[in-house]
Amino acid sequence: MEFRHYSVLLKETIEQLMIRPDGIYVDGTLGGGGHAFEICKRLSGRGRFYGIDQDAAAIEAAGNRLSVFGEQVSVIRSNYCRMSEELKARGVKKVDGIVLDLGVSSYQLDEAGRGFTYREDAALDMRMDQRQEKTARDIVNGYSETDLYRIIRDYGEDKFAKNIAKHIVRRREEKAIETTGELVEIIKGAVPMKIRMQKGHPAKQTFQAIRIELNQELEVLKSSLDNMIDLLNPKGRICIITFHSLE
Repeated sequence: MEFRHYSVLLKETIEQLMIRPDGIYVDGTLGGGGHAFEICKRLSGRGRFYGIDQDAAAIEAAGNRLSVFGEQVSVIRSNYCRMSEELKARGVKKVDGIVLDLGVSSYQLDEAGRGFTYREDAALDMRMDQRQEKTARDIVNGYSETDLYRIIRDYGEDKFAKNIAKHIVRRREEKAIETTGELVEIIKGAVPMKIRMQKGHPAKQTFQAIRIELNQELEVLKSSLDNMIDLLNPKGRICIITFHSLE
């Protein structure tokens, strides 16, 4: 499947970065390279760009898209929590701007086999970095009822978290839960019909919670902010795009 991802707030992000043509810029969630391409267009021959992503499909897609900028661009498969180390290894101590677009990409949702979406039946995966061994299946089948309740409550902000956790544990006692479709049906059974008719998809918040837990999204952000600020040159800027209240 072709990697397609719509870069949200593109115009606003580029404006707020206040790009210096000779500057050094980093996108820590490179994706398909939408923000990156617009940054690189504004750099002079002395400017440099570093794109980081842990998703192999994103690295390939962005690498192809940004190849027109030649050696000005370095594409790195890593997590942005290792930004300082990755840049240091390439002789970069300070930068002029950093971009993060947090959460799951539209490509990851559209690619059913990745297991991020509740709208298609697939293996319970949800790994942003497929080199990682642990998957969503391990969380769904391995976490205690208390821990499932905690992550669905805290990361999914679902008021039916306790009942959803209880239903998951009850079902897996019969057989392991293997697919997104199975999990969706379990969640539907835990949420009252009246609520399901009034709200959006009943599995949305639980899927979000499992994804955040699996990929340690909030911990990575929390542990990275100070280091990213320290990377900035005077008057440097960080632009972070987020749609989640916890972020």
